[in-house]
Amino acid sequence: MHFEVEHTFPAPRLRIADVLCDPAFHTHLDLPDLSRPQVVKCTATSITRYLHLRYEYIGQLDPIARKIVGGRSLVWNQELRLDTVTFRGTLTFSAEHDAKRLNGSADVEIIEVDGGATSRRRISGDLHVRVPLVGGTAEHRIVPGLVRRLDVEAEALTAEIRRRVS
Repeated sequence: MHFEVEHTFPAPRLRIADVLCDPAFHTHLDLPDLSRPQVVKCTATSITRYLHLRYEYIGQLDPIARKIVGGRSLVWNQELRLDTVTFRGTLTFSAEHDAKRLNGSADVEIIEVDGGATSRRRISGDLHVRVPLVGGTAEHRIVPGLVRRLDVEAEALTAEIRRRVS
């Protein structure tokens, strides 16, 4: 199922990229229904950023989701790759135990606004639940929570940018 979100931030693109790819920002961020993440890997060069996080879903699972994951915890890996020259990248995520059945990817772009004083982040992608008969229903139930967590992340990102400038 396709999803798309846009958020505007009061800072230049590089500052957005630096905070967005900072493991400390994520490990102190409380997102709805998720544990705080474990940082699996983080790298940064002069032109690229990479952040691999591991989350556990701690909210209530509906019956379809419980059937998909069985008796296991729902744990997934999320990877953000960002080029700080073009300010384009990818966000990928997949279930740890059955990545072929539950996964997704999105294009990420940070666009200059107002001569670079403000930036807009656009995330556009697809979530896939490849389970016969219930996959489409599961996607429709999961995507709103995914979008809500991206909105919460954006609010926290704005607050963190303001805190770091002060």
